[in-house]
Amino acid sequence: MTRAVSVGKIIIGGGNPIVIQSMTKTDTKDIPATISQINELEKAGCELVRVAVPDIESAKAIKDIKRNISIPLVADIHFDYKLAIAAIEYGADKIRINPGNIGSAEKVKEVVKAAKERNIPIRVGVNSGSIRRDILERFGGSVAQAMVESAREEIRILEDMGFFDIVVSLKATDVKRTIEANRIFAQEFDYPVHLGITASGLPIVGAIHSAIGIYALLNEGIGDTIRVSLTGEPVLEIITAKEILRAAGKRDELIRIISCPTCGRRAIDVIRITEEITKRVGNIKGKLTVAIMGCEVNGPGEAKEADIGIAGTRNGAVLFSKGKAIGFVKDKEILEILEREIRNLMGL
Repeated sequence: MTRAVSVGKIIIGGGNPIVIQSMTKTDTKDIPATISQINELEKAGCELVRVAVPDIESAKAIKDIKRNISIPLVADIHFDYKLAIAAIEYGADKIRINPGNIGSAEKVKEVVKAAKERNIPIRVGVNSGSIRRDILERFGGSVAQAMVESAREEIRILEDMGFFDIVVSLKATDVKRTIEANRIFAQEFDYPVHLGITASGLPIVGAIHSAIGIYALLNEGIGDTIRVSLTGEPVLEIITAKEILRAAGKRDELIRIISCPTCGRRAIDVIRITEEITKRVGNIKGKLTVAIMGCEVNGPGEAKEADIGIAGTRNGAVLFSKGKAIGFVKDKEILEILEREIRNLMGL
């Protein structure tokens, strides 16, 4: 078991539930847009969110952003130690830095001092594409061993300064190196591990690569928090992460939404309904299966097997709850009534 690290109101590691996170794709200085995206992510089930801090204006924006969100916020810092300190001062719950690329030991000490004063943890992020040249030369390229050595050196810098509230990530652009690097790391260290495949690609490709890599590691007991990195809308990262965790048997309290693949018989817009209801109820915790079925062939049977479900008909959908048909819903009312019934079942 890894050690526990507190990030705002959540705990990473220490046997606690694996934390789902994402990163905003807005300009952090655009405070309204960033707040809106974070709230959308939270509604979908995001539990920890990271924002880019490339300049002082972005660091200052954290203060207003924090006032309008309810999940912990991580500041992503590179190269400039002053930005790390500013992000902490303006309310970041955690910072992501690589101590080796933000300057001298004195500069790192200043960051560590600020983090200690406010009990802010640090994530050391190692990517296969940003390993120091001397380490690459020593290991003959960005192999898994080079990634672990990079993490080891970054950790040592913090440990030598008496700082141990550390989370570590080792991400490569391919599944094999990511798995190998995390396996090696987990044998030596007990720091919480953040899992992901970096630059994994467009949603369908990235989801496949992420699922294979993250599932394999979770199945070995490695990983305390995950981010599925996709070239697309960030909510898709949350949806994919939840399904990976459910498939791995790690978060069975998350609502499960099943839907038919659709065909020429479908009578309702299954894709739109499934996407929208997933966004609306993604942050609800509870063992509940929701079925969105498009027609009257297999639809009623699948919907009956779920806790709540709909089966499309010519003029709307039949609504099922706990195996029984409880009414007919007009097409334009499906989303609102389905969301209401889900919340009722969960006592909300």
